[in-house]
Amino acid sequence: MKMKNNVELVLGADIGTNGIKVELFDLSGKCLASSFRKSKLIRSGADNIEENPEFQLSNLCSAIKDCMKSSHRSSSDVAAIGIDGQMAGVIGIGQDGLCVTPYDSWLDTRCTPFIAEMNKKAGSEILFKTGCAPAVNHGPKILWWKKTHPAIFRKIKSFMQPGGYAAMRLCGLKATDAFIDTTYLHFSGFADNVKESWDASLCKTFGIDLEILPKIVKPEKIIGGLTKAMAARCGLDEGIPVVAGCGDTAASFLSCGAVSDGICVDVAGTASVFAATTSKFKPDSENGILACGQAVTPGLWHSYAYINGGGMNLNWFRDEIASLGHPLPKGTDFENLDRQASKIKPGQDSPLFIPHLGGRVCPAQPAMRGAWLNLSWNCNASHLYRSVLEGVALEYKIYAQTLGQLLPHFSLCELRITGGGEKSTLWNQIKADATGIPVVQIHEGHGAPLGSAILAAWGAELIGNPREAAQKWIKLSKRFKPDKKMASYYSGRLEKYRKTLNFLKEKL
Repeated sequence: MKMKNNVELVLGADIGTNGIKVELFDLSGKCLASSFRKSKLIRSGADNIEENPEFQLSNLCSAIKDCMKSSHRSSSDVAAIGIDGQMAGVIGIGQDGLCVTPYDSWLDTRCTPFIAEMNKKAGSEILFKTGCAPAVNHGPKILWWKKTHPAIFRKIKSFMQPGGYAAMRLCGLKATDAFIDTTYLHFSGFADNVKESWDASLCKTFGIDLEILPKIVKPEKIIGGLTKAMAARCGLDEGIPVVAGCGDTAASFLSCGAVSDGICVDVAGTASVFAATTSKFKPDSENGILACGQAVTPGLWHSYAYINGGGMNLNWFRDEIASLGHPLPKGTDFENLDRQASKIKPGQDSPLFIPHLGGRVCPAQPAMRGAWLNLSWNCNASHLYRSVLEGVALEYKIYAQTLGQLLPHFSLCELRITGGGEKSTLWNQIKADATGIPVVQIHEGHGAPLGSAILAAWGAELIGNPREAAQKWIKLSKRFKPDKKMASYYSGRLEKYRKTLNFLKEKL
């Protein structure tokens, strides 16, 4: 791929659950323009959630075009494009590189029976090799398509994720060029993560032909250039390089500067993700709670876990509980909910919320559902809202304690926060108090698109490595220190929370 000379801009795109966000950056990390397109989730049942990959692509092209138009910069200044996307779902593609299945979302739990099958046949081996226990991710979803839709499965020549699919379509690539980058491998079910290769033994166990799995590449690899047709749709020049990109959480971790040991990240988005940066590949073989995935930065790993739809719970509470399913009056938003909940003095008799409305993912307990405990006539909407915030923080404490068991001498320095939830002062303080880890906001944080832009700059050889860019582009902001007076309170709350989780697990 011929690289442009004298270029100074990179595009970062995030194909998230709520929508697609594109941002344009210069080489100092300054954001010059931004554009957003809302997603369209297709729900055909309580457990059935899909998206149309071509609609995602259309949104991406429109967002890129709008972003460039609002920047008032020439497309000839764009050096490269980086795209990240949702991680745990799959798209089946045909020989021509076009989708033959919808995007089987990470929120879709129809593959639940195959989680049990994979655990029964090779659960320990999968966890040891991939770094993640079978859950609502690639392996069970691929088996679901194979066993429940054999006619469609026969048409599938490879499986991809939304970021990779969009990148392929922009470059006009076929199924023979299908790829997955290393940051997704822990979710695959069939890979040897350390060796960065597909594992023949696991594939044989589950009857998966190695030929149907995409080639494994590094996130910064240039996979092609914009075709003439796609360039026209995006308002860009033909031939602009597109890098392989990475998973959206990996991009978010990078955008927080998680490029050295001990830095933790809280992605307060649709999912609530807690991650720690380490230099060791350490599968959580005892608990099956933490996944261990490759970082974008060479030589580093992220041990992390997440709540399926942890951030969605806030939208659900606002739209269905606080407003009783009706549009909220003007001014009744998250800021107002935070303000009212901040007046609540928490106690051990306060409502306790279990945040797993879409099933628990870490560990894989997809049949579990959310719950409220300790409800009384003294409770109002503010009490309930605070408990929703607290539920995520208590789950994070379990993740942190699990990491402490895995790596006894590992020190958690700080919890850097990104995503829409980082705006909540109340939530940030609750997380700091519950986990005992200082929570730090990012100054003018841009989230996953910034991480993808760093990858684009790296792939285009405009920077030496992602650590270099992270140190220059990312600045920290407000710090929330744990309140020692709250330690006893959260210790008691955590004990009740654990007991409730165990009770719900026994009732599954």
